[in-house]
Amino acid sequence: MKSLAELKVIRDQLESAVAVRNNENGIHAEDKKYRAHVLICGGTGCTASGSHTISDVLKAELEKNNIADEIKIVHTGCFGLCALGPVMVVYPEGTFYSRVKPEEIPEIVSEHLVGGNPVKKYLYADTVDGDKIKSLNETPFYKKQHRVALRNCGVIDPEDINEYIARGGYQALGKALTEMTPDSVIQTVLDSGLRGRGGAGFPTGKKWQLARVLVPDADQKYVCCNADEGDPGAFMDRSVLEGDPHVVIEAMAIAGYAIGATQGYVYIRAEYPIAVQRLRIAINQARENGLLGKNIFGTDFSFDLDIRLGAGAFVCGEETALMTSIEGKRGEPRPRPPFPAVKGLFGKPTVLNNVETYANVPQIILKGAEWFSSMGTEKSKGTKVFALGGKIHNTGLVEVPMGTTLREVIDEIGGGIPNGKKFKAAQTGGPSGGCIPAEHFDIPIDYDNLLAIGSMMGSGGLIVMDEDTCMVDIAKFFLEFTVDESCGKCTPCRVGTKRMLEMLDKITRGKATLEDLDKLEELCYYIKANSLCGLGQTAPNPVLSTLKYFRHEYEAHVVEKKCPAGVCKHLLNFVIDKDKCIGCGMCARNCPADAITRTDYTAPGHKLASFAIDPAKCLKCGVCMGNCKFKAISKN
Repeated sequence: MKSLAELKVIRDQLESAVAVRNNENGIHAEDKKYRAHVLICGGTGCTASGSHTISDVLKAELEKNNIADEIKIVHTGCFGLCALGPVMVVYPEGTFYSRVKPEEIPEIVSEHLVGGNPVKKYLYADTVDGDKIKSLNETPFYKKQHRVALRNCGVIDPEDINEYIARGGYQALGKALTEMTPDSVIQTVLDSGLRGRGGAGFPTGKKWQLARVLVPDADQKYVCCNADEGDPGAFMDRSVLEGDPHVVIEAMAIAGYAIGATQGYVYIRAEYPIAVQRLRIAINQARENGLLGKNIFGTDFSFDLDIRLGAGAFVCGEETALMTSIEGKRGEPRPRPPFPAVKGLFGKPTVLNNVETYANVPQIILKGAEWFSSMGTEKSKGTKVFALGGKIHNTGLVEVPMGTTLREVIDEIGGGIPNGKKFKAAQTGGPSGGCIPAEHFDIPIDYDNLLAIGSMMGSGGLIVMDEDTCMVDIAKFFLEFTVDESCGKCTPCRVGTKRMLEMLDKITRGKATLEDLDKLEELCYYIKANSLCGLGQTAPNPVLSTLKYFRHEYEAHVVEKKCPAGVCKHLLNFVIDKDKCIGCGMCARNCPADAITRTDYTAPGHKLASFAIDPAKCLKCGVCMGNCKFKAISKN
């Protein structure tokens, strides 16, 4: 069993070595054993791109150059810039190699790790400024970020508990157990202003307080973690578990001490194999070191954790459905009250928070409520992690203080919209959220501001859309997801969402009327008011927000029978400009429906007659447009 004193010894021994990779405030620490650390991303994205092959080739090259004893290879979690994988960073300089290929490794080893000269042509472009090579932390993507939940991701080896300890790991648990009462722990979390990062933003300290006091004589209480991240485009919780699993374990143990629980469960989807594997390793390591189990730190507090795998049902992200699934039953929500703080898992008082919420807790305990509450806005304290995706240059993970504007996140951190396109909308909150239009581009992002404009924070997925996006199609996409994921327990959600989807399909086919738009909006409000759980209650949000801000697009589909963005194929017409067409016939040869035939018209200056498309035969597949080298085919 590890004592606090033993933790301090480990931290003192390894702190400076791990600090080599952090490069905070431009300070370069030294590792007495290794002259350089090579960090290779082991997150899902980079693993899929072949980061393990990069690691194997690197090891072989280090052996070949007789420097294997001088260079430490560290497999980390996600660095954040997911679109640039495989990622390899060399410290102490913080030199960032992106989209690394195995055949590039020999040159990087010989030139950089042996010769001391970074290979500029393989570096991430934003880190190269003429003759100067900037550290990763100086790039626009990282400069405005403030990492709390992600502080260890891309810094430590998630499968080595000692590296977590070197970064202050389990110090917060030790402080809570030996210096604080359960009530003072709860008060600290309350004073910090931490709100749940999984959806509605309920105050975390309040949730813990209710679980502690409402049923004081309960013979058993539970702490649960929602790692069932189901929103399309969201991967924040997965990345934390892949890059820093011990932070969740430590936080759950603190929560257990605060409410009087001795058992915890992490509910994680089976589709996250790397996260599951690393969490299992971390739990076993914590047990081996006496940080889980009986009499932690020699106190009378005992706490243990188990993992439960989810089968990918989106509804199991709802707290009561999640707990029902842990119990081994079909994952369906139940009416509230009673709330989980009174009757939760196995009918006992239960606290449930998501991964990101827990990831903030150890730092709050160590640094204090005032430190955390100094970040963010009046009602939304701290930082928030977003998964940036869609039509944006820098796809990946971003952690910024609450109150950062949407413009800062998209333009400055995300690098703006590709191909010179204009920003049209950003979708937050997944299937439960809404679309933020360009008129709110400068809105400070926090819980209340997003709710006020018809969206919500959700878990933190942020999908960026440009002028080529059809907002009706976006609403239809999320409704298709919701219909597929509805558990079917209540009629408003089971039947109502299907009727909504049918109406949206009718609109995208150009068969709807203005009366249908009114019916659609009416149905949205009915489903919101009458559904059993949060999934059904928020399912209409994508439709309502697009109706509010982009009603003109709905009306164009209905009245003009046109899709302004040119996305809804049933409303598209492909047309050949007879004066641009040179008569090569490439379009006709590739048309799967034989809808393109030669005309009698020959454009001035051309030798062959042009072609025309028969709208009655056209499948709207766009193959003709893709094959025309002369841009003679357009869609409208």
